[in-house]
Amino acid sequence: MNVKEMIVGARIGVAKNPNTPVDVLVTLSSDIDYDVRGGVARNPNTPVEILVTLSTDEDSKVRRDVALNPNTPVDMLAKLSTDSDREVRRYVIKNPNTSVDVLVQLSADDHYVVRYDLAKSRNTPADILVKLATDIDYDVRREVAQNPNTPVNVLVSLSTDEDNVVRRIVARNRRTPVEILIQLSTDAHYYPRQGVAENANTPVDVLAVLSTDSNARVRDAVVNR
Repeated sequence: MNVKEMIVGARIGVAKNPNTPVDVLVTLSSDIDYDVRGGVARNPNTPVEILVTLSTDEDSKVRRDVALNPNTPVDMLAKLSTDSDREVRRYVIKNPNTSVDVLVQLSADDHYVVRYDLAKSRNTPADILVKLATDIDYDVRREVAQNPNTPVNVLVSLSTDEDNVVRRIVARNRRTPVEILIQLSTDAHYYPRQGVAENANTPVDVLAVLSTDSNARVRDAVVNR
């Protein structure tokens, strides 16, 4: 049967199948249905020249799939990082082949969810996390606080963050220096104190004090370690 005569569901399945012949993928790359074109865009066997064409597809969902494809050229990922659709830009962050220069550019993205994804990504270099640690959005700073690539000196800075949750995350982080844990154990808000109680590196004498904390959640955290 001619692939063009298949029902949409079948064409989508063929487009996604890594064993589909290249000539069939080429045919499906111009399919009227965006899900079919998206299947081609995410297929690891799709030729680079087809990915380049699909990177300018009118449907943003197709462009997102191109951004995720491990075979998408670095220069094409750079172009997609400026796409008008923020979800496309978020998908660029998820591609392990995205260059550091592009990640640096995305760290200044206008939409916080893009910066949030960058702060959360385990592929984000330390110097970018340093920048994101002062982001205006607390959700971004929270992700920086729990990213394993975040330098210890940044955790120290975040230990005095205005957001209670950021300080709690720092308090729970096993890479946080003991002197900072001691400092956070007397925080005015119970969140950071609870975090200290949950940290495996918290000194015994600090735990003894927290076991009599005025907040029940802090006391319970000591008991349930």
